Formats: sequence, structure tokens, C-alpha cells
Amino acid sequence: MKKLIIFFVGLLLCSPLFSQNSETKENDFSLGAQVRSRAEYRNGAQSPHADGADVAGFVNDRARLSMEYKRSNLSLGLAAQHVGVWGQDPQVVGNGSERFMLNEAWASLNSGTGFFLKFGRQSLVYDDERILGALDWNVSGRYHDALKLGYENPMNKLHLILAFNQTAEKTTGTFYPVVLQGAGQPYKTMQTLWYQHIGSKMFNASFLVMNIGTDAGHIASATDGPEKSEIKYLQTLGTNLSYQPDGLSLYGTFYYQSGKTASLTDKKVSAFMWAINASYAFTPTWKVLLASDYLSGNDGKDADKYKAFNPLYGTHHKFYGTMDYFYASAFINSNTNPGLWDNQIGLSFKASPKVTLALNYHYFSTTTDVYAGDDKLKRALGSEWDLQVNWNVMKDVAFTGGYSTMFGNDTMKAVKGGDPSKYQDWAWISLNINPKILITKW
Repeated sequence: MKKLIIFFVGLLLCSPLFSQNSETKENDFSLGAQVRSRAEYRNGAQSPHADGADVAGFVNDRARLSMEYKRSNLSLGLAAQHVGVWGQDPQVVGNGSERFMLNEAWASLNSGTGFFLKFGRQSLVYDDERILGALDWNVSGRYHDALKLGYENPMNKLHLILAFNQTAEKTTGTFYPVVLQGAGQPYKTMQTLWYQHIGSKMFNASFLVMNIGTDAGHIASATDGPEKSEIKYLQTLGTNLSYQPDGLSLYGTFYYQSGKTASLTDKKVSAFMWAINASYAFTPTWKVLLASDYLSGNDGKDADKYKAFNPLYGTHHKFYGTMDYFYASAFINSNTNPGLWDNQIGLSFKASPKVTLALNYHYFSTTTDVYAGDDKLKRALGSEWDLQVNWNVMKDVAFTGGYSTMFGNDTMKAVKGGDPSKYQDWAWISLNINPKILITKW
């Protein structure tokens, strides 16, 4: 990490010399920095607090340094970051104690005729980020080690994404035990094909087909060795449609999943989701939102099929309420994932060119039956209120904050645990400073 910082500083010092001594300006270099801190109060975030449980409080932090270099038909990106919680590191750091990571390291080759190749550690952000997203809310973000091949013109975009993951430079076998050990990327292989057609400024449509391969281990792995594993494949295919005439925004999504579960139970997957989102700005300052998201669930009754939809590697904090009860955190029993139906209504107010306030209400239900012993419970889970303020303090400086509360019931207790009858709330404030500190050409 120290060598990387020295490299960045060297570029910062030398780039003015390049600018002064070169007549042609073929090269484009930018250097950016981010310091983002977020303080949180948690009294029921992600799952209901039990009666008598203490509230939680902390400040997390991201410090990121990123660079991008461009010239004709070539671009490179590098970004390094330190993430953690205030007080997590000692004042005096010993050898090997630093928690730095290289969160981006990619190169892109462009033909000049629309074809390109991009490879390395990169974020994959597509459509509304429901299946593939950057997950910027998380202090670390989400990144993939992948190869991307593509073609783009003003009306069409076609991307093929390929990945093959390993834990080390092995001499035998390719076993990737992420399901058994929880380490590394959440899949062994991935092939994704994405196409978008931009019909006009108001309408575009996209289509995605993804195949995920996961090592599920082997029943006899304790005696026969972990190399004798089974790879289970999950297919996801779907479409996104967007229509945005003046003042109105309509967005529709549908996905279907097939294949097998990433476990030794070898269940066939048959799951789906759909979502409809509509917003309308009826004045320059007021906007109303209506949305409905439906994700199929699994009640555990069918021994041969698994029917719960998995939104995979999206930005889940963007959907299903900001308290992250669903898909950003686990159900009590993932084998009987009851699915989710989230109906939402929201209102936003632009108080000034720099300040926006938003209030959203979610009503949650399961999409399969839930039981407490032999008693069948109602499908309704409860409701959540989310209040958020966004303030652009100045250029490259943003302040955001929010307050949320969840009102759950017995069904919520059955699928998430805790004590929903106890008042559940969550509050946060964040300061994000993210300037471009150098932009130069030579």
C-alpha cells in the first residue's frame, strides 16, 4: 500500500512537468480522493432488537484514493481504500495490522469502432442495480474480478462478462469453497450477457442472462478430499423497461431463476420477481413515488424445489426499506425464505437547489405462508417509515442523514426474530467529501 501511495504522489508531482513540456495532449490523468464518515444509532436495524437488548452506536469510515489514466483506445483505473470503524485500529499500528485494500484495478482496451475489452477488479453496475450494483452504501462497496467484452454505439450496448475465481495459485484441483467457508467471491464462475437498446431519450429496454457456478462441496469431502466437489449452476434472466416522458418516470422489471441451489441438497430452483416503479414531478419542487416489488418465496413444503428468488449482487439497500431487514440481512431460516412483497409510497420535496427531503412508507408482506408451530400466521409483516435529507453543502461536499422506524408483528418475529413489539428505530448522519484533486493533460 505504501508503494501505491508513493506512486500516486509521484504522478501528482510529475504531471505538471508533462503538461508544460509537451505540445500535444494525448494523455488524460485524474486523481480523486474521498473521505466519508457515517455515524449510526441502531435500535432494530437489519433485524428486530430483542426486549432488553442494548442499542448500538458507531462511526464507520472510508478513505479512498483513486486514479484514472486515458489515452486513445486505452484507459486504466486504480483505487485503494481503508475502511473500518472509529476505534477499530490501535493508535500505534504494528506490522501487518493495516487494513488497506485495492478495491479497483482494471484496464480497458478500445478498438475505436465500438468494441472494447476491460479486465481486472471492477464494479459491475447495470440497470437499476437490482441484480448487479456497486453497493456504495456499504463502507467497502462491491467489486468483481472479471473480464468484460463489449460493443457500444449511441443506440445499443452489448456486454459479455466472464469470471473464474480461485483462492490461490494451486498445483492441483480448482475447488473454491465459498459456500463452506464464506471466504472470497460468492461464486466460482460467472457468465453474464447484457444488452440495452436506447430507443430514444424517453425509452430504453435491457435484457440480462446470467449463469453462476458455485462449488457446493462433497458429502465425502472429509475422507476423499475437498477436490471432489460438485458445481451447482443458477441461471437468472430478465428484462428492464424504462419510459420517461416529461415529469413522469415509469420503470418495470422482471426476472426468472432456474438451475440448482448452491448446496448438497440438490434442489431445483424455480423463482421469479417483478417490480413496478412510477414517479411524477407535479411541480419543480414536489415529486410523488409509487412502487411495488414482489419476490417469490420458499415455504419448504416441496422437497425437490426451491422457489425463493435471490437478488444476487445488487445494491439491496436501495430497495426494500433502508433499515435493511430484507436481502441485505438474513432470514432466520434461509431454507424457508418466505419471499417479500414490498408496496411503497413516497414524497420528496426540493427545499432549495441544495437541499432535498424525502419521506417513504413501506408495507411488507411475505409471498408464501408462514407458520409458528402448527399455527398459520398472517402474511403481513409490518411497515417501515424512512425519512432522509440530502444537503449539497458545497462542491464535492455532501451531508446526508436519515431516521427510520419499523412496526412489525408476530409474522415478522417468526421470519426475523427479536421482539418486533419493542419500538424499533435507526438514525444516521454522513459527511462525504469527494473531490477531484488533480485533472491534467499532456
